[in-house]
Amino acid sequence: MKLMLKFNLVFAAVFAVGLLATGSVTRGLLTRHAQDEVLQHARFMMEKATAVRAYTSSQIAPLLEAQMRNAFLPQSVPAYSATEVLGKLAKVYPDYSYKEATLNPTNPRDRAVEWEADLIAGFKKSGAGKEFVGERDTPSGRSLYVARPIRIADAACLRCHSTVDAAPAPMVARYGPANGFGWHEGEIVGAQLVSVPMAVPLARAKSAWLTFMALLTVVFAAIAVALNLLLWRFVVQPVAELSALADRVSRGDASAPAFSSASDFGDDEISVLARSFVRMRKSLAQAMKMLAASPA
Repeated sequence: MKLMLKFNLVFAAVFAVGLLATGSVTRGLLTRHAQDEVLQHARFMMEKATAVRAYTSSQIAPLLEAQMRNAFLPQSVPAYSATEVLGKLAKVYPDYSYKEATLNPTNPRDRAVEWEADLIAGFKKSGAGKEFVGERDTPSGRSLYVARPIRIADAACLRCHSTVDAAPAPMVARYGPANGFGWHEGEIVGAQLVSVPMAVPLARAKSAWLTFMALLTVVFAAIAVALNLLLWRFVVQPVAELSALADRVSRGDASAPAFSSASDFGDDEISVLARSFVRMRKSLAQAMKMLAASPA
């Protein structure tokens, strides 16, 4: 087996092991990084929804209070405003969705489905939980979600949600007397949810991973070409030339040329070998002359 072939087989084996190990580690790191990035964006959307709720409650609702005596304006409801604003934002970022899931909502669109109800029940049971991050299976695949409890911290909310008699008549006329009542101060009534398909972070991680692996392969290939050229120039070619010359000398070919590359080498092992061969050839030539000159 040729020296170049041996070297390339070893290099290919090292490259394959290194590529597999690096690929496995980097894919996990990139996936976690992508998930963290998406989670950070989801939390940003959650904070935006919270800010919209606070703004609506402190500034919009008081401005509409007089009009609410004659007609119910949902724009005065913090949950409605947050859902509408995040719904507009979802048109720009369609992978993200926001919902204020409630066990007993005034607006039917906010009613919690089964898994959301379980999540709210978990918040009620834990009491002190401020945020929960999880994954769940959906018809379109795995989904990553961030959830925070909706707690009745402001007694002003109970004007619309304590009893039917205390609620504004226009609101009761619009949504009916069956839903959205019986809430109590300090009670957890629902959960804010931001969801994003797992396909989003996984696609980002896969794209980054493929780019990294392609660049790594190109780098390895460039190193392999460079090493092969160096090996050929400074090892294989001189050794091959020296081997051919040694073969001619061993056959008694006195016309074999001198090893011209010997003077071009420095102090490396090939240079030492070349100089040793040159000395051996000179010594052999002198010995042959002495034998030829000696009397029979």
